[in-house]
Amino acid sequence: MADFLTLGWQGIFTLGLVLVCFTLLARTRIAPDIVTSGVLTLLLVSGILTPIEALAGFSNPGMLTVAVLYVVVSGLTETGAVGWISQSLLGRPRGATGAQLRLMLPVAGLSAFLNNTPVVAIFIPAVTEWAKRNRLQLSKLLIPLSYASIAGGACTLIGTSTNLVVNGLYVERTGAAGLGLFELAWIGLPVVVTVVLFLVLAGRWLLPTRPATVAAFEDVRRYTVEMLVEPNSPLAGKRVEQAGLRQLPGLFLIEIERQDRIIPAVSSQELLHQNDRLVFAGVIDSVMDLQRIRGLVPATNQVFKLDGPRRDRCFVEVVLSNKCPLIGQTVREGRFRARYNAVIIALSRNGERVCGKIGDIALSPGDTLLLESHPEFVLQQRDSRDFLVVSQLGDQHPLNHQRAPLAITIVVAMVAAAGSGFLSMLEAALLAAGAMIMSGCTPGRVARRAPDRQVLTVIATSFGIGAALEKTGVATLLAGSLIGLAQGGPWLSLVLVFVVTALLTAVATNNVAAVLAFPIALDTAMQMGVDPTGFMVVVMIAASASFATPIGYQTNLMVYSVGGYRFSDFVRVGTPLTMLVGLVTILLVPLIWPF
Repeated sequence: MADFLTLGWQGIFTLGLVLVCFTLLARTRIAPDIVTSGVLTLLLVSGILTPIEALAGFSNPGMLTVAVLYVVVSGLTETGAVGWISQSLLGRPRGATGAQLRLMLPVAGLSAFLNNTPVVAIFIPAVTEWAKRNRLQLSKLLIPLSYASIAGGACTLIGTSTNLVVNGLYVERTGAAGLGLFELAWIGLPVVVTVVLFLVLAGRWLLPTRPATVAAFEDVRRYTVEMLVEPNSPLAGKRVEQAGLRQLPGLFLIEIERQDRIIPAVSSQELLHQNDRLVFAGVIDSVMDLQRIRGLVPATNQVFKLDGPRRDRCFVEVVLSNKCPLIGQTVREGRFRARYNAVIIALSRNGERVCGKIGDIALSPGDTLLLESHPEFVLQQRDSRDFLVVSQLGDQHPLNHQRAPLAITIVVAMVAAAGSGFLSMLEAALLAAGAMIMSGCTPGRVARRAPDRQVLTVIATSFGIGAALEKTGVATLLAGSLIGLAQGGPWLSLVLVFVVTALLTAVATNNVAAVLAFPIALDTAMQMGVDPTGFMVVVMIAASASFATPIGYQTNLMVYSVGGYRFSDFVRVGTPLTMLVGLVTILLVPLIWPF
């Protein structure tokens, strides 16, 4: 208690604010960026932090790297390269458990050699699309994605910046040679196995269940849409199921027209051919997903007669009025494109699909049409008597699949430049983002909106809160008090080093936790006269074991909002996992690096 009072009012106030922050995040629905911004504001107004200290997180290279990576990932999304990643690396799972294994193993492997932040940034949109196509719950996949990347980073010296920071401090303080590139694999691989097995075996009970984006298909509009398998399409020669055309929720492949022959009741094992016309019926979300599949294009050739590139167009929903001059005419007879500079790619009537080819359907009042048009269409036709409703579907637009190989090449070059040490991660990401925009892989208007401001705000403000814990002495006092409990025993000291570092990384960030715990761990080993290498390894693993809170690690924050998670989800899954990883670490480290 006496030690606690030595903190002064600044330390007590900071500790109280952190506890309030955790309580609000865990027990309320208040957005995390609002909570952390409020706490940082109070720390600034109270004078505990200077403006430079409070706002330092907004210029932190780690936060800026995450922001720029959103632009890089938008290039993968805009070109459809995300679909390539999900198909080639993730494949077709048989269930939730198989999906988690298919996801975690490659992510952990990549994170051992690459910074885990870009790995997670690239995989988030791929996993989102993969989950939708295979009817998987996203909330069962994104926490495993983040945790696998964290565990994989513990396998090599370059897997995470924390390992490099601690190793650099160790070499500087002791003059030792430091750890080899793959020396951490002796403990990193068991940690990966522990994390993967825990999530696969216990995830079904601990991972949250959130409603799917398309949870039900009753009482929704069902469109009829025709798609064409392009010449030289990667889908040609694949079975319907293998091409992913059976997995889109709320979508049904009605028939295939092949060289004037109709194939009804299409089997999932039916092979697709070039120039096949596929007739689907389904809900709007899945109809839109069809437009993003590489190798499929709208069957109407009118789409390719519109002016300008497809990436500059948008999707619009309209409802025909009884004043529309095309009422009673078929889509083909009405020459819709010539009149409105827009093309009908799907049609719904009274919420039901309409039989027959779209071109042969006679239009009726109240028909809902899905159009591909230029953004100007909405402004020009909003007050038109021809339509009852004119609504643009968000920012959705056709993808530029031709540039997918270029987008992937840019990402590979970014990873190679950063992984080899030729450029920092921020420098490589900035160059990659610029290349994505200059090459046309992502339009400037999309790139500007790509960064997730909520995630970036939480990351930036968390740096400030961590700085306050360090500045007021709260972090050092908590760490020193726990280490004092060891009373000279190396095993118990090792346990407490892990506990201290894991607690610090839960409330601050992994690098801050490692820097604060390092001198305590080193001094403890020196005072006991034992080899400090094992203590350094424990600091590395514990600082990376940021499973119990979303604010402890950037990848947790990146999946927090996308997966619809709550603070308590990370506590429920991450707390027992942290304890299990700690147990494995404490048991193995003294055997690998003896006292």
